[in-house]
Amino acid sequence: MFARFGRFRSRTAAWVALLPALAIILVAHAGSTGWTIWMSFTSSRMLPNSNFVGLRQYVTLFNNDRWLVSIHNLAIFGTLMVVGALAVGLLLAIAIDQRVRAENVLRSVFLYPFSMSFVVTGLAWQWMLNPTHGIQKLVRGWGFADFQFDWIVRQDTVIFTLVIAGVWHAAGLVMAIMLAGLRGIDDEIWKAARVDGIPTWRTYASIVIPMLGASFATAGILLSASVVRLYDLAVAMTNGGPGLASEVPAKFVMDHLFERGNLGLATAAATSMLITVVSIAAPLFYARARARAQETRR
Repeated sequence: MFARFGRFRSRTAAWVALLPALAIILVAHAGSTGWTIWMSFTSSRMLPNSNFVGLRQYVTLFNNDRWLVSIHNLAIFGTLMVVGALAVGLLLAIAIDQRVRAENVLRSVFLYPFSMSFVVTGLAWQWMLNPTHGIQKLVRGWGFADFQFDWIVRQDTVIFTLVIAGVWHAAGLVMAIMLAGLRGIDDEIWKAARVDGIPTWRTYASIVIPMLGASFATAGILLSASVVRLYDLAVAMTNGGPGLASEVPAKFVMDHLFERGNLGLATAAATSMLITVVSIAAPLFYARARARAQETRR
């Protein structure tokens, strides 16, 4: 009897300790998400109201040229940034996996950019890419008077400057994830490949990289989520300009929420971003759960 009472008391104490965290999840996360979705179906402007208008805000949103441009920019940025970060991160992980000297120092150096905020990253790259003060001026000072690197002030290339900064920021995280995956591969695979005379590059391409599926999925989910909510990097580097050449959906949301006082349209845009994140993450999580279930059955 006393043992049962002790177990009940322990469980009760554990649930009481978890209540604040559960309350935060329900109110701050689930509650705010539900409120945002509801507002997107109303005619709210400066202040929220309960005037239900159905999908009118979404129709207005996808007829808005600025929103369509921001989606186009995000598609370019997201594709290039994710592919670039995965490629650079994988190459860095492979290099470090060779048991090089000062491995801990190199890992810290490569991971350091990810520890900085996107605002700091954006301001640093804005200075480096500024034609008047950055790389262009430096190279011209070396005697190459015709050197030109003014991508950040040109509408047709500014989005690629965001990609450069984004890859530099995220490659270290991908490196850490890939390195963990590489260190989990059995050494017997490498020994068998050497015995069979398989070139190193072929071993990576045909055997090792396919075994890093879980690492690629994890890195892809993290990178995709950061792409969809991209805001501070774009604001710090270009503020969406020149014109709308580097406009992104999150900036569209913030501008309509705080500057234009259009709560309904802003929440419709935010809900569309949420749907995008869920549509990307859900299939990947399902695939990983199914793979784990199959491994358990074996």
